[in-house]
Amino acid sequence: MSQTVSDFLFTRLSAWGVKRIFGYPGDGINGLMGAFARTEGRMQLVQVRHEEQAAFMATAHAKFTGEVGVCMATSGPGAIHLLNGLYDAKGDHMPVVAIVGQAATTAIGASYQQEVDLNALFKDVASAYCQMVSSPLAIRHVVDRAMRIAKASRSVTCIIVPKDVQEMAAVEDLPRKANMSHSGVGYQTPRVIPQDADLQRAADVLNAGSRVAMLVGAGAVNAPAELVAVADRLQAGCAKALLGKAVLPDDLPWVTGDIGLLGTRPSSDMMNECDTLFMIGSTFPYDQFLPKEGQARGVQIDIEGGNLALRYAMEVNLAGDTTDTLRALLPLLKQKSDTSWREKIATNRKEWADVNASRARIVGEGGQLNPEVVFTELSPRLPDRCIISGDAGTATNWLARHLQMRAGMKFSLSGSLATMGPAVPYAIAAKFAFPDRVAIALTGDGAMQMNGLNEMITIQKYWQTWSDPRLVILVMNNRDLNQVTWEMRIESGDPKFEASQDLPDFPYARYAEMLGFVGVRVDRPEDVGAAWERVLSADRPAVLEAWVDPNISIIPPHITFEQAKNLTSALIKGDPDELGVIIGSAKSVLAGMFPGHASRENGR
Repeated sequence: MSQTVSDFLFTRLSAWGVKRIFGYPGDGINGLMGAFARTEGRMQLVQVRHEEQAAFMATAHAKFTGEVGVCMATSGPGAIHLLNGLYDAKGDHMPVVAIVGQAATTAIGASYQQEVDLNALFKDVASAYCQMVSSPLAIRHVVDRAMRIAKASRSVTCIIVPKDVQEMAAVEDLPRKANMSHSGVGYQTPRVIPQDADLQRAADVLNAGSRVAMLVGAGAVNAPAELVAVADRLQAGCAKALLGKAVLPDDLPWVTGDIGLLGTRPSSDMMNECDTLFMIGSTFPYDQFLPKEGQARGVQIDIEGGNLALRYAMEVNLAGDTTDTLRALLPLLKQKSDTSWREKIATNRKEWADVNASRARIVGEGGQLNPEVVFTELSPRLPDRCIISGDAGTATNWLARHLQMRAGMKFSLSGSLATMGPAVPYAIAAKFAFPDRVAIALTGDGAMQMNGLNEMITIQKYWQTWSDPRLVILVMNNRDLNQVTWEMRIESGDPKFEASQDLPDFPYARYAEMLGFVGVRVDRPEDVGAAWERVLSADRPAVLEAWVDPNISIIPPHITFEQAKNLTSALIKGDPDELGVIIGSAKSVLAGMFPGHASRENGR
């Protein structure tokens, strides 16, 4: 059988190093699926339950491996379903290639079944490159450009292949004539370093500071050694944007943890008191948690020039690769001998740890389980080199504050888009990329009902192919879209709206058992540690369902007067959980002021 355009597409992707594609079939890509079967195992198709999940998995593959993630969907509705996951990749600057079908070229423009203007549909999310293959002679350069541009610009690209073109005969040797493009395979990441004069200007600013605060993000994931060397030279403290949670281990006493609404008080205090801000590989968006304008001199490193001085009026902006730029900067930095700044940070960290521990010991109304204890019990039990995924919800508040990352671990979630639902598909992608490592998805009941329940079927389909079968899903079952409920109270001053916020209960642990997994349900604090040990030591995937109190407050590190006023307003307006909110918030505030208070009150 002669090679078709579809056969050539997969052969070319293989030449680019693609070994796995996440997708779902449909008649709009029958030609592609037939060719996929003819790859004879050279490439793996991971069949998901919904195309959105394919795009999430491709995004996670890119995040956890540094490679291009590839997803595939049929024409029309299948292509539309990809969008949310692709916007996740776009927002977090991940290289992802989407391959989608289209109506036959003879039907385009005839309002044919499932015909959608895909170039218009993907114009924004795949703005770097979106191309329909209208001729067998074009497939070569379209694949090459989609892969190269995705790699070079860390962006989403899209290849659209009409049904009839998929099954046309491929042209092995392109004619050497006008209107042809003889493209090639391969891309090597360049070494990008700022000018020597700019490096010296940055060093002068950093050397002059006596209280240097570093803020690192996912763009610094490959530079932990360089970050430590620079921080030690400057005697700096370091906060982490949430996407950069795994960049540095939390056992370093000068690492203050996450920053922002989900962050720690030491990170907030450090930013309020520093005289120099050094931002590295991060576009952290919440400028209210950065130093006040004019308070601190600023230096920033980012590979994308457009990200420089975006959140803070930096004095020196260095466009360059994080690792290479830090290496070039280090010899220009003077060793600081004054350790008082770091000592203050370490003391603040210890006090905050006591506050966190005290808050985690709070017992909810009627003895309900405090969600924080679920994470304080997990943190010391995290397996070495585990891969953790988070979701959009209160589970992420608690993981941000309580999980202590160690060297070798990986972590990610939907950062810029902050969409619900990626935790489980991210964990699945992690298991395919690293089948020997434990994957842990931390999610809430809202996101689990939205996406996770269906993708548990995907786990059931594939888990026995993984060398280490452990994929653990935590479901925070509070019967409430809790993050939004608290945002309504704290940000808008509105009470919980039960019609929009209440969720139906679902037996997550029992559902896991139906699929042949381990299912554990816990609702008492004294049982949480043993529950974690059971699911983490299981010989198969496992679900830990934690039945938790929805009224434990997600108070930020420093609650503002406006936030306090809004919460009071929500209660005055008649919040349906008013008593539980008052009790939970009061205990949380008291625990922050007097770390031993919660223990005494609860008799623990």
